Amino acid sequence: MSYEGAMPTDTRLSRMLHVLIHMDHIGAPVTSEVISQMLDTNPVVVRRTMAGLRAAGYLTSVKGHGGGWALARPLDEVTLRDIHDALGGPKVFAIGLADNDPRCLVERAVNAALKDAMVEAEQRLLTRFGEVTIGALSRDVAFPHTHPPEASGGADV
Repeated sequence: MSYEGAMPTDTRLSRMLHVLIHMDHIGAPVTSEVISQMLDTNPVVVRRTMAGLRAAGYLTSVKGHGGGWALARPLDEVTLRDIHDALGGPKVFAIGLADNDPRCLVERAVNAALKDAMVEAEQRLLTRFGEVTIGALSRDVAFPHTHPPEASGGADV
């Protein structure tokens, strides 16, 4: 179901998983420019996001000719939860609690029920994220013999 005027969704996790799987299949350093073309975004946004994954130990960066971003660990050692956490642990639900009148007994009862359900659902989702490696996702992808835009071309990491 779609709601007009709904809050935009946070797609960083799915977009970074996409990039990491492409990087694994490319097997060579990939520049921020190439990644920005994959994601149809600005290379500055790519560098900022990738820097967080580098700080968490999942990527390395190499400057100079032939440089770029590279995987620091095999994708079989990295889970969806790892990347979620490296991205700052974005909220998994856009649903929020009402806070118009905290003295209202109905509002308090509704908030308590929603909060408990959302906490339980979030825990289950994050537990599942921790059980799935990106390597397993990567093996599920049937890549044609084409690749994303040229993976080399200087290092603008």
